[in-house]
Amino acid sequence: MESLMAYVVGILFAAAIYMMLRRSIVKLVIGLMILSNAANLLIFVVSGMTRGAPPLLPEGAEAPAGAIADPLPQALILTAIVIAFGVLAFAVVLIRRAYEVVGTDDLDQMKDTDT
Repeated sequence: MESLMAYVVGILFAAAIYMMLRRSIVKLVIGLMILSNAANLLIFVVSGMTRGAPPLLPEGAEAPAGAIADPLPQALILTAIVIAFGVLAFAVVLIRRAYEVVGTDDLDQMKDTDT
């Protein structure tokens, strides 16, 4: 399963880079969001895809009895998702304002409007 997920992560990174190389600023932001999702999935896959119990210890035990899930990658990914959503909201507002001022979403035409 990890090898399949590694291919999926690679495909997502390739799609993100392809989208970021396009001329449209909307496609650039879509590429950035795909890139952040690919990074989140990479962290998830690298941390191990084992099913386990919650990382709780019974009272008086010094070590877990069986397999447990590692909470650190889950916390990192959750934080990254929240940050990515904030960046997406900011980028959408920025794109809308840039489109109102310039009248296009082509990055090459946006460079020509400097006065």
